[in-house]
Amino acid sequence: QVQLVESGGGLVQAGGSLRLSCAASGSIFRANAMGWYRQTPGNQREYAAIISSSGNTLYAVSVKGRFTISRDNAKNTVSLQMNSLKPEDTAVYYCMVAFGANNYWGQGTQVTVSS
Repeated sequence: QVQLVESGGGLVQAGGSLRLSCAASGSIFRANAMGWYRQTPGNQREYAAIISSSGNTLYAVSVKGRFTISRDNAKNTVSLQMNSLKPEDTAVYYCMVAFGANNYWGQGTQVTVSS
């Protein structure tokens, strides 16, 4: 069984920064893709940033140039540095870890950006 624990959400003013972190533990050796998704009420969960096991990254157009995803394979952690935050970045952010044939999800952390 794999557990994901997220941290780092909160309230920030527009233009500010936050850093999200996610640690995977349990029956996991080395994750495949890891990523951050976000969801607002009434909308589908969408990816913000994804990083492969080799370090290749993919960003949503709306966050490219402002967010940076990174991972530590030795520790099975993934982080998201969010800069120049905008009110439209307000959402619940979920960590995702792909391992074996499954995708695992964190419990979600709220990010609120005030204008």
